[in-house]
Amino acid sequence: MLILTTMVTTGALSLSACGSRDDDGGSGGDSSKKTTVTIGVDAPLTGDLSALGLGIKNSADLAAKTANKDNTVPGVEFKIEALDDQAQPSVGQQNAAKFVSNKDVLGVVGPLNSSVSQSMQKPFNEAGLVQVSPANTGTELTQGDGWKTGDKKRPFATFFRTATTDQVQGAFAAKYLFSTAKITQVYLMDDQKTYGAGLAASFKDTYTKLGGKIVGTDHINPDDRDFNAVVAKVKKTGAKALYYGGEYPAAAPLSQQLKDSGSNIPLMGGDGIYSGEFPKLNKKAAGDLATSVGKPVEQLDSAKKFIADYKTAGYKDAYEAYGGGTYDATWSIIEAVKIAVADNGGKLPDDIRAKVLAAMSKVKFDGVTGPVSFDEFGDTTNTMMTAYQVEKAAWVPKFSEAYKP
Repeated sequence: MLILTTMVTTGALSLSACGSRDDDGGSGGDSSKKTTVTIGVDAPLTGDLSALGLGIKNSADLAAKTANKDNTVPGVEFKIEALDDQAQPSVGQQNAAKFVSNKDVLGVVGPLNSSVSQSMQKPFNEAGLVQVSPANTGTELTQGDGWKTGDKKRPFATFFRTATTDQVQGAFAAKYLFSTAKITQVYLMDDQKTYGAGLAASFKDTYTKLGGKIVGTDHINPDDRDFNAVVAKVKKTGAKALYYGGEYPAAAPLSQQLKDSGSNIPLMGGDGIYSGEFPKLNKKAAGDLATSVGKPVEQLDSAKKFIADYKTAGYKDAYEAYGGGTYDATWSIIEAVKIAVADNGGKLPDDIRAKVLAAMSKVKFDGVTGPVSFDEFGDTTNTMMTAYQVEKAAWVPKFSEAYKP
């Protein structure tokens, strides 16, 4: 697996975003001088979640290269700088400081993990640096800790996302499991991280309201790989499914050990387990379920060009679950730069970060995943969700709808 910590656009030089020019006119293919600007990317590029992280990095890189090729913003050349957060909040915070200190960076795409994002939001907000995540689903990131009681307050004006919230995803999963799969008894488990705990809480709220019964609850350490003790507890309850709030590195062995114990019930999770790695790590994944944001890009006419261009670009890693959303997240920053430049007579303004932030509320375009725009909280206005099931060692889409709790 090819792992790069920095991806640059060929021929582009890292120069000041405030009016400096590169010597050869950039890689746009014409003789005009171009200003090079940087879009940061933060994701786990190494470690257990690197499959998702590398898909994020590559998809952002493709968006930047496409904008350069098509001269989407006349006079501006986009460069990607990708940093590895290792799925650790402390590393993410260090990366945020690096992006803030680099004045060429006009916006940041990422991260994958909501817990990492919590460590990055404040420094980005203080610097007025736009952040657009294709994967963060923790509801409190955009609506504050009071969202559960209806007291929604946007904590950071610089944070946006192209992924919908755990409130939507957990509720959608609960409805699918209860109403479509007809499963009325569930054991609930999470990994105690921001994403997993939030998803499990949202699932529980909707599932019990629908009439489903939670027959047991537990928390696990996401670094563990031996789950036989908790599997024994699940078996005793007679649960007909296990809902897990967490990610695929732990979910895969948890599911396999559940099946090995003789309890042939499905494990269901959110987009954190919706990865091609899940059935690779779990030889008994057949029948397991997952939800993910949006419709599968393979089913979208709007994604055909993205899929073809990604293949042509020759990336060694799959675009994975967040490829389409990452392309759209990156493109939203590109569109904001386009608006800022147009409003400044065709030139990059000196206060470009502030202008990009102001332009984000005006961003609206047809993206890979469908129409892209943001509401007053910075949340995507696209609430499409899909339920998947593992069949023959691959995720197969079963049902999609624009879901609103």
